[in-house]
This record gives sequence, C-alpha cells and structure tokens, in this order.
Amino acid sequence: MTDSNPIWTLPEVRRIHELPLTELVYRAQEIHRKHHAPDAVQLCALLSIKTGGCPEDCGYCPQSAHHKTGTKVEALLPVEEVLSSARKARAAGATRFCMGAAWRDAKQGEQFERVLSMVRGVRDLGMEACVTLGMLNEDQAQRLAEAGLTAYNHNLDTSREFYGSIITTRDYEERLSTIGRVSRAGIQVCCGGIIGMGESVDDRCRMLITLANLNPQPESVPVNALVAVAGTPLAERPPVDSFEMVRMCATARILMPRARVRLSAGRSALSKEAQLLCFMAGANSIF
Repeated sequence: MTDSNPIWTLPEVRRIHELPLTELVYRAQEIHRKHHAPDAVQLCALLSIKTGGCPEDCGYCPQSAHHKTGTKVEALLPVEEVLSSARKARAAGATRFCMGAAWRDAKQGEQFERVLSMVRGVRDLGMEACVTLGMLNEDQAQRLAEAGLTAYNHNLDTSREFYGSIITTRDYEERLSTIGRVSRAGIQVCCGGIIGMGESVDDRCRMLITLANLNPQPESVPVNALVAVAGTPLAERPPVDSFEMVRMCATARILMPRARVRLSAGRSALSKEAQLLCFMAGANSIF
C-alpha cells in the first residue's frame, strides 16, 4: 500500500459492507465526490480478439475448452479488423477500448507482435487501450508498456479461499504475480471480480481487501455479476440480487477512492433503477 492508504481487515470491511443501504450509499457518494466528477461516467468497449478454446477451466466462462457451451473457436483477429471496431466504438462515445484473448498465457512470436500493433493503433486513435491476455512474463509486460498500453485487465475473480472452487488450472499467486509485473512495468492495473458464483459475503469482502491492499491500488475495479451460461458448471446459479451489486460498488468505492469502479458483466440484467443506484454508490464506468 501507499502511505496514505490504510491496510484493511475483514472485520472492518464486513462492517462497511453490512451498513444500512442508504448509509452505505451515502458514505460511498461522499468519498466519490472527493475524488471524481460526480456526473462523469467513462464508456468502454470490449472486443474479443481471440475467442474460445481457452485451456483454463474457469467455472463461469463459456470460452473454456473444458465446457460444452457452443462457443466457436476463432483465431486471433487481424489488426485492421480490430482497429475498425475501435473506430466504431470511438464514434459511439467510448474512450477506452479493451481487447480480450482467450489464452492462459500471452502468446509469444507473431501473435504477440500483432497484439502490440493493435495497442499502438488504438492509442493512435486517441483512445485508452486495455488488454487481457492471460498471464504475462516481465518482458511481455515491458513491451506492452513500450507500445503505449494504458491498462491491463487481470481479474482476481474471488477470494483466495474460494478460488479453488471455481478454477483449478492456475492458482491465486499466479494471478497476483502477473498483476505485480504489470504494475512494475508502469501499466495501470484493471482488476476486479465476480459475485454470484456461490461465494460467501466474507469471500466478497476478502477479494476487495486483496485489491485495496495492493500497492498501488488498481486504477480500475470491474464489478461483475455472474452471467450463468448453459454448459458451464455454474449454469444453474440463481441471478444476483441488484442490491448485492450496489453493496459491492459502494464498498469498492470506499476502499479504493481513486479507482474507477466499472459496472461490468451482468449490467444488462439490472433494471435502470438498479444501475442508477450503482452509480450513486460510486460506479463511474460502464461497458
């Protein structure tokens, strides 16, 4: 942590998360207004640049090769096709363009060179560039930084304690190691998680604590609600209650005052009123 940020503990964060909802939202809004324009929401666009066939077994993910979801495996897209999508996103108002590849580890060779060209092209359009490529080594992180990458997304997904119930093909420390390499390269860290996978409230709080106790704290924190996809192990999980999303946004805002809290997966299933409450609770970015 930086000197100005506290080291959070589970009892402290649990007390915040369990505040009466109106009090929680009020406190989050107070903190939000100290660090952000109250009416500013960043629009982001996400493109899958390499779809399907991922060797990871993440229980929520339709792109895993372990699950039969009907997702078609596609090769890495050509650079110009990606930049065409970025131009359309910019015309629609997006200021950040995010590119995701279904890899366990970022590929070496021509495919990585192609991703670097995508990053440079997006930055040349005047947009922020974010990628999620799986795990990185030090050299890859440095080369992405040199290409002008704004942010790297690498979600923790859940708490260390619950992680093995969702994913068995990698461990928590591998996630944290990549986040450390990204941060040391001078790239902003985009890191959040998913609720609704069967985790406890303590698991949710522990995940936020891990994020808040990073040094530096993440630049952005995606808050995702599980999108249950047929063919995945979590296909039968019930929908996440809207107020649970509000509580996560508010608690993330209180713990990480300067981060962008990104209302991400599952947003389309929320009512307009629920989305408004999330914004009141400190969310200030959407896909």
